[in-house]
Amino acid sequence: MDLLAVLGFVLFLVGLLVSIALHEVGHLIPAKLFGVKVTQYMVGFGRTVWSTRRGETEYGVKAVPLGGYVRMVGMLPPQPGSDPTKLRQVSTGPLQSIVDNAHRDAVLDVKDEDPTRLFYAKPWWQKLTIMLGGITTNLLLGALLFAVVLMGFGTQAPTTTVATVSQCILTVPSGESGQVACEPDDPATPAAEAGFEPGDVIVSFDGQPVAEWDQMTALIRANGGRTVVVGVERDGEPLELTTTLARASRPVDPVDPCSDTAEVGFLGVSPQFELVRLGPAAVLAQVADFTGRTVQAVGDVPARMVGVWDAAFGGGERDICSPVGVVGAGRIGGEIAAQDEAPASARVAGFIALLASFNLAIAVFNLIPLLPLDGGHVAGAIWEAVKRTWARVRGRPDPGPVDVAKALPLAYAAAAVLVGMALLLLYADIVNPVRLPG
Repeated sequence: MDLLAVLGFVLFLVGLLVSIALHEVGHLIPAKLFGVKVTQYMVGFGRTVWSTRRGETEYGVKAVPLGGYVRMVGMLPPQPGSDPTKLRQVSTGPLQSIVDNAHRDAVLDVKDEDPTRLFYAKPWWQKLTIMLGGITTNLLLGALLFAVVLMGFGTQAPTTTVATVSQCILTVPSGESGQVACEPDDPATPAAEAGFEPGDVIVSFDGQPVAEWDQMTALIRANGGRTVVVGVERDGEPLELTTTLARASRPVDPVDPCSDTAEVGFLGVSPQFELVRLGPAAVLAQVADFTGRTVQAVGDVPARMVGVWDAAFGGGERDICSPVGVVGAGRIGGEIAAQDEAPASARVAGFIALLASFNLAIAVFNLIPLLPLDGGHVAGAIWEAVKRTWARVRGRPDPGPVDVAKALPLAYAAAAVLVGMALLLLYADIVNPVRLPG
């Protein structure tokens, strides 16, 4: 790595650490507002390298910058029939959770504690607000960073002007990068056979006016195998080009190279791009769309870990669509910073967009309804609301707080899987990292 790459790597890790710290602030503020006793606010895990105490809360930084936590007293209710002044201990980190939860019969003496300050004793809606605070913070931070990129720097939007004309139809698996040369036996593209040239402005498709590239893409993909007439303007003069669209295996989502592939119509032209700045409404739509894609990507992670294993231990090429860990993301940040051919503004925008995407990923990942993730406590709070409402409707006694500790056996398995995946990603990101195309 050159100096810019190293700087980009370090800056991304710092940005990610700040994002994690703000995630924990999202828990800390509502917890204190609702009167929950917070004993620790920590960024990182492992040995404490620096801390200071303000009132009843210790604020600090730990040696392993792979997360953070806010320790709230009473995260788990006492076991039924046990001394209500004794609380089960709750873990504070991915590795430590496996050990601490194994000693879940251990208790924390809270005889001097105000019972109304325990997390489990709070109303369900307060617990839900506290646990959603971190997730909401990352969502807002991701949206803000994307707004900076899309409204401030702008984004490259495709036009209906042809930039390049592919000479042959290549079968390129989804996710592979790099330029592939045509072989003598490769069939010519419909665009090359019809005589398309760079600079042609597409104005119609089979008699239907075309105003945007996305519209043209949808029409091409939906008409594979058909003979069509494409109207273009070349040097200001109208021209009609007739061609039979081929069928080729391409990603189902044309803007997501990591989506599943399908046989769709193919012409063989790519558009010129222009820099446009989006308004607030367009930014919100983009953020909503990207959040949906992030949800799908997080859901695809377990299946893609097979490819990560093969790349780590089999020596195969690491797919550009492969999930990455903190180290891998930092390397990508470094590569963005070191792209000599890109203007400085584009590199900064790419760096900010990468950090924004990771904030959305943190939010989505924490919504998974499993302990020790925030989503486990969110699910517990929602279930508590359902139970108490149902009891009230039926005129039965208040069932009390939901004992999320009953999910601890599943939490052990989830923690083991998460730690294993994190270690595998760490190893793969070191020995066979994902590299940007080009």
